[in-house]
Amino acid sequence: MIVHEGHRQLSQVGFAHFSAREVAKRIGYSIGTLYNVFGSYDGLMLAINGRTLDLWRDHLRAGLEAAQGSRLQAAITAYFDFATHHRHSWAALYDFRLPEGEPIPDFYAEKVKAIIGIVVAEVAAALPSERLGEAEPLALSLLATVHGHCFFTLNGTFHLLGEEDPLGAALARVNEAIRG
Repeated sequence: MIVHEGHRQLSQVGFAHFSAREVAKRIGYSIGTLYNVFGSYDGLMLAINGRTLDLWRDHLRAGLEAAQGSRLQAAITAYFDFATHHRHSWAALYDFRLPEGEPIPDFYAEKVKAIIGIVVAEVAAALPSERLGEAEPLALSLLATVHGHCFFTLNGTFHLLGEEDPLGAALARVNEAIRG
């Protein structure tokens, strides 16, 4: 219930305006109860962002299952689609940071690995067999490339630059890297 309400609020107002106190108020609990359950504000944010990662993973899988044609195109389209429809919660994945030196909890790292694993598998499937050893580092770089294109799309930078097809541009960069 806490994570659901927290995710709902985060999705509406974004990370900068997110309030654990408001989450507690809306579900009829005290802020202390939230911190007792999650240990801290950081613990609450990790749980909420963990839900976003689960939704993103499921969205990516669904996009790949429905793919008719290029699976890489389906994955990139799913990335853009998820970010567009879940803008605030997607952005919170990148806006929230644990304090310096604090390790990422195993449950959260596993959620990130699940998404990365899907991307690595798709990149590996697109590579010739002699390049399979490149799949993981290439997938991480391509994920960063797609992320940058998506971020520039959502914040209006590509519009200012005159890029009319950011999704197509991201797909072109990925295909160039795969062919390279």
